[in-house]
Amino acid sequence: MSFPAIMVTLVVITGIIWLIDSFVWAPKRVGEDKEPLVVEYARSFFPIILAVLVIRSFIVEPFRIPSASMLPTLHIGDFILVNKFAYGIRLPVLNTKILETGEPERGDVVVFRYPNDPNVDYIKRVVGLPGDTVGYFDKTIYINGEPVEHIQKQKDSSLVGIVPARIELHAEKLGQHEHTILIDYDIRRVEGETVVADGHYFVMGDNRDNSNDSRYWGTVPEQNLVGKAFFIWMSWDWNAGGIVWNRIGDAIK
Repeated sequence: MSFPAIMVTLVVITGIIWLIDSFVWAPKRVGEDKEPLVVEYARSFFPIILAVLVIRSFIVEPFRIPSASMLPTLHIGDFILVNKFAYGIRLPVLNTKILETGEPERGDVVVFRYPNDPNVDYIKRVVGLPGDTVGYFDKTIYINGEPVEHIQKQKDSSLVGIVPARIELHAEKLGQHEHTILIDYDIRRVEGETVVADGHYFVMGDNRDNSNDSRYWGTVPEQNLVGKAFFIWMSWDWNAGGIVWNRIGDAIK
């Protein structure tokens, strides 16, 4: 059972117990000093569980970065926050959109349910919007026939030991988003062209030659979107076993 399903179940159970006690059991306990333990727990935890459910479902949700596919933007061990209302308000569990609030823009870093296994969350950057023709040839993205330029830049000292020396750091701009990508000229990845269907998005990792993305399994349906990644609230270096202080508080571009 997914976390949202567990939270909804707990809200329903504790809410029902509290409601029944208020109208049925409590009147029969007149003069008694103590209420049943199950009622005490239900009354105590119901508002807490409900608040967590509302915040995680409609406002913001935390995620942890498990892979290097979004280097150098996101590192393994980064803990991020995702805006849950950026692309529409959805009901938990059902994932039915009940309110339109916006659509992904080219260059957004988005969390979504992996189309081949919706129980798994992925994070990538939006490259192609509905109706776009997206091509990838010779390490360069082409959108509707126009190349997306990327320029080599000096490697940041913070990436030493994380990014192999043979991999180049490049600056790229998608839409209004200026960001950094990794290019490995020793690796030849799949190339080709895709027409993005209505209601779908073409996504790629910033670690271009080490990312499992739309080049391999296709586009992301709009209903699979979870939200927009916007903030790093914690970062932990699993190899060093410590907090990476200089990454905490960074905005995700």
